[in-house]
Amino acid sequence: MIYDGQKLPVDLRLDLLVEDSVIVELKAVASLNELHAKQLMTYLRLMEKKVGLLINFNTVFLDGESIVRIVNDYKE
Repeated sequence: MIYDGQKLPVDLRLDLLVEDSVIVELKAVASLNELHAKQLMTYLRLMEKKVGLLINFNTVFLDGESIVRIVNDYKE
């Protein structure tokens, strides 16, 4: 990974990267919280991507509370 012009000796562990544009972070937790959103936002910023989905599978139905769209304010 390259950050601020330097190669970092770490691996980024994304759950899914769709069409090299959307990062999908999968969870199975009682409820999504701010830390989960911040983790996804960090991935978006480091990868310079605009859109991410945070999906929690520990629910009966996949609805607006279990799927959250996060948009990075990154501008080219």
